[in-house]
Amino acid sequence: MTMLSSLTSKMLSLSTSDHASVVSLNLFVALLCACIVIGHLLEENRWMNESITALLIGLGTGVVILLISRGKNSHLLVFSEDLFFIYLLPPIIFNAGFQVKKKHFFRNFVTIMLFGAIGTLISCTVISLGVIQFFKKLDIGTFDLGDYLAIGAIFAATDSVCTLQVLNQDETPLLYSLVFGEGVVNDATSVVLFNAIQSFDLTHLNHEAAFQFLGSFFYLFLLSTLLGVATGLISAYVIKKLYFGRHSTDREVALMMLMAYLSYMLAELFALSGILTVFFCGIVMSHYTWHNVTESSRITTKHTFATLSFLAETFIFLYVGMDALDIEKWRFVSDSPGTSVAVSSILMGLVMLGRAAFVFPLSFLSNLSKKNQSEKIDIKQQVVIWWAGLMRGAVSMALAYNKFTRSGHTELRGNAIMITSTITVCLFSTMVFGMLTKPLIRHLMPHQKATTSMLSDDNTPKSIHIPLLDGEQQDSFVEFSGSHHDVPRPDSLRGFLMRPTRTVHHYWRQFDDAFMRPVFGGRGFVPFVPGSPTERSSHDLTKP
Repeated sequence: MTMLSSLTSKMLSLSTSDHASVVSLNLFVALLCACIVIGHLLEENRWMNESITALLIGLGTGVVILLISRGKNSHLLVFSEDLFFIYLLPPIIFNAGFQVKKKHFFRNFVTIMLFGAIGTLISCTVISLGVIQFFKKLDIGTFDLGDYLAIGAIFAATDSVCTLQVLNQDETPLLYSLVFGEGVVNDATSVVLFNAIQSFDLTHLNHEAAFQFLGSFFYLFLLSTLLGVATGLISAYVIKKLYFGRHSTDREVALMMLMAYLSYMLAELFALSGILTVFFCGIVMSHYTWHNVTESSRITTKHTFATLSFLAETFIFLYVGMDALDIEKWRFVSDSPGTSVAVSSILMGLVMLGRAAFVFPLSFLSNLSKKNQSEKIDIKQQVVIWWAGLMRGAVSMALAYNKFTRSGHTELRGNAIMITSTITVCLFSTMVFGMLTKPLIRHLMPHQKATTSMLSDDNTPKSIHIPLLDGEQQDSFVEFSGSHHDVPRPDSLRGFLMRPTRTVHHYWRQFDDAFMRPVFGGRGFVPFVPGSPTERSSHDLTKP
C-alpha cells in the first residue's frame, strides 16, 4: 500500500512537471508570435527594430512572472548551453553563409578577415589587459589568468544585427559586406578563442606556450573551415549524381538541411569550431548544392533557412530579456550594487576601446592596398563599423553562461557579478546603441548611393532574410561576356597587391569552371525533372 501511494505521488509530480513545461512552451510560442506582429508594426519606427522589440517583450514578461511568482522566478525556461549551441546557433550562422552575396564577400575577403580574425584578437587582448588592471582593485572574487582571457573572448564577440537591419546593401554594398562578414567571422573567432583558452594550460605561460596557443588557434580555424567546405561539396556531389528531385523534392530539401546540420555536429564531435564550419558549409552549398536541386526545392530551402534563422534570433533575444531579471543572480550582488555597476561600466568602456584599437588602424592598412577611391573605407564608414561592433548579444551571453554557471545556476559571488554584468552590458549596448543606430546612420550617410563597382544586380532583394543568390547569374554573364579580359594583369608584386581581390577572383572563376563545376555542379547544372517549371521553360525555348 505504501509503495502504491509512493508511486502515485511520483506520477502526480511528474504529470505536474510535464504540465508546467507545456504551459511554459505555450507562453513562449505566444510571445514569439507577439514579437513578430509587434516587430512588423514597428518596422518603420525610427528607434526600434526586431531585436530591441524582443528584448523589451522579454523584460516585460520577466516583470510579470516575477510579480506572479512573488519574486522567486523571472523566466519560463532555464538557460542551457546545449539549447543555444546545438539548436539555436546553427540555423543563424548557416543562413548567414547561405545568404551571403559571395562576390561582395570574397572581394572584401582580406579586409573582412583583418577585422573579423585579427581585430577580434586585438579586441580580446585590450579587454583582457584592462580587466586584469581594473578588476584586481575591486572586490569581486578570485580570478586567474584563464578567467581574465576568457572574459576578453566573451566581450570580443559582437552582435551587429541591429546595424544590418538598418543598412541597405544596395546603397552601401561595401559597408554592408564588411559589417556582415566581420560579424560572422568575429563570432566564429571568439568561440574558437574561448575554447582554446578553456582547453589550454595557462599555469606555465612562456614564449613557447604563447606560440603553441596561437598555433592551436589557427589549427582550429583552418580545420573548421576545411570541414565546412568538404561537407558542402559532398552534399553537392550526392545531389548532383543521384537526381533526388526526379522522384521527390522533399528528399532534396531534407538532405540539404541534414547535411548542413551534420557539418556543425561533426565540428563539435571533433572539437572544432561549429560556427566556422557551418558558415563555410552554407557558402559552398549556396554556390553548388542549391543550383543542383529543382526549382521548387530552391524556393523551399531559401525560405526555410531564412525562417529558422529569424525564429532562432527572436527566441534568443526574448530569452535574454526575461533572464535579465533572474532574481537568483541579482541576489548575490544586492549587497554591493556599486561594484556591479563599476564592473559593467569598466567592461563597456573596454569594449569601446578595444573596438577602436583595431577598426581605425586596420582600416588605414586596408586603404593602403586599394587604388580605387570607391573601394576605400572613409572615416564615416569607419565610424559605422566601429559602432556596429559595440553591441553585445547572444554569443557573449552563451559564453558567459558556459564559463560562470553550472546548468544555468551561479554559486559564487564573483561568477554572479560576471553574469549580471554581462546581462547589463548586453541589454545596455543592444537597447541604447541599437536605438541610436538608425539616427546615426541617417546622419552620417543621408543620401549615399550605390557604387557601381560593387553592385552586381540592380534588382537584388533588399530583405536580409532572403538569400542573395538571384544576382549570381547576372554576375557570371557580366564576367564571361568579355569584361574580365579588360582587367589589367599585374606586372609586379606591387601591382598584384594593389589589385588583389580582382585578380584572385578572376583566377578562382577559371579554376571553378574548369575543375569544380564539372564535378560538383552549380550554376548551369539543371536537373531534368519531367513536368517541372525548369523543364517546361527549357522546352519552350527549344520550340521552333
